[in-house]
Amino acid sequence: MNFKFFIFLLFFSSISLLAQEKQKPSNDSEDILNDLFNENEVLDDLIESLSNFNFLYVSVNFNSDTYFSGRDIGINQYNLTPQISYIHSNGFFASLSGIYYSQFAPNWDVTRTSIGYSKNIEKKKLVKITTAYSKYFYALKEDDIYSNTLSLGVGVKSKCKKFGTDITGSYLFGKENSIQVSSNSFISLNLLDKDKTSLVLKPQLNIVAGKQTIELAQLTFQNGEFQNIYSEINEFNLINTQLNLPLQFNINSFDFELGYTINFPTKIGTERNLEKTDFFNVSMAYLIDL
Repeated sequence: MNFKFFIFLLFFSSISLLAQEKQKPSNDSEDILNDLFNENEVLDDLIESLSNFNFLYVSVNFNSDTYFSGRDIGINQYNLTPQISYIHSNGFFASLSGIYYSQFAPNWDVTRTSIGYSKNIEKKKLVKITTAYSKYFYALKEDDIYSNTLSLGVGVKSKCKKFGTDITGSYLFGKENSIQVSSNSFISLNLLDKDKTSLVLKPQLNIVAGKQTIELAQLTFQNGEFQNIYSEINEFNLINTQLNLPLQFNINSFDFELGYTINFPTKIGTERNLEKTDFFNVSMAYLIDL
């Protein structure tokens, strides 16, 4: 589990550069949380189409492979993410979710609770502001670096609502603190829209950047022996670029999704030979009207 935690952390890795550079394990848990706890796009579209509602939304997502910050850590495993959300038409929402890994021990890695508020700021519902607070409960204490997140996001759509971009800034805090900025841009292509049935292809481009702590170590010769002198600097860098191709099928109160994702991780510090990674996902969800 220590090795997993070491490179796990999506947006805020810690890198060590020793004289000509030596890499040091990083500590961050937001990688998983950001990749696997994104708000459901189908649910977001449904909310915008209704004016008065009060419901529960139960979903589960399966990913064929697991990568952190788009990086392969050498463990072949799938993961499952169950989630239950409560949403009210006044803009309030709350959710409970978790993540299961097939090869990690313990398998159930983290549980997240979230509350938030979302509001359209103009009549045509083309601009939306969302704020949320999340609390994370980790199975292992050593993973508990960032146990809280505050986020603020702005979403903008075109008049036809076929194109849009969401930009979110997050502050992570707990034993340590950091910041993250992510963007999600999409194109929505309706392949079928009849009665209570729809089929939508929604290509998305996700970009993630975050603050990282870089530890520099300079090798010097003092008092007859070689010594390392350490110093730290904080940098804000691009971490990962992701292309997601989800096919979403909705019928009555059920939502299904089949997707394919490609990661293009960005080199940080002394990282070398980063290759693109990819995986498939399948999800199912059910809407319960209260």
